[in-house]
Amino acid sequence: MKVSREQMSENRRRILEVASRLFRDKGFDAVSVAEVMKAAGLTHGGFYGHFASKDDLIAQTLAHVLALDADGGGDFRAYVDDYLAPRHRDNAAGGCPTAGLAAAIRHQSPATRAAMTQGLRSQIDRIGEALPKVDAADKRRVAIGSWAAMVGAVILARAIDDPALSDEVLEQTRAWVDAGIDQASAT
Repeated sequence: MKVSREQMSENRRRILEVASRLFRDKGFDAVSVAEVMKAAGLTHGGFYGHFASKDDLIAQTLAHVLALDADGGGDFRAYVDDYLAPRHRDNAAGGCPTAGLAAAIRHQSPATRAAMTQGLRSQIDRIGEALPKVDAADKRRVAIGSWAAMVGAVILARAIDDPALSDEVLEQTRAWVDAGIDQASAT
């Protein structure tokens, strides 16, 4: 039975969504193509109608999820509060793809690294645009420093087994980012 273009597009979107959650939850190496296809409700044989290889799936999934993660804008402080919250830390599968996958990406294909590079550039630009009161000369520095601190804080907060310290890492990073924005806005 022939599948319509619309259904092919929907199947592909579903594969990317499922793969995104699985990769963020378990990592690239712990997730098989068969597992992705089963979770998407599709047969393993249909995989190659959408992707050339698992590496291709990884690269396209990362590009897809980073593009979705690009939605937003607006109030950067509210974004910081949401990002550095326990509910985000505790939801790796549905959380930030950068915090969930960045360390493993260095071992992936050039296409995957290129997708991460593009995602990072977009995020830095979005943060810079959300800092209207920061001097133009300082926006990129503040954006890069804030994003690096936020991602690092989530990675560290997820990695440790001390809930109080994990919460403190999030809280203190939030305070540090806010102070940096205030300082840059005052100059």
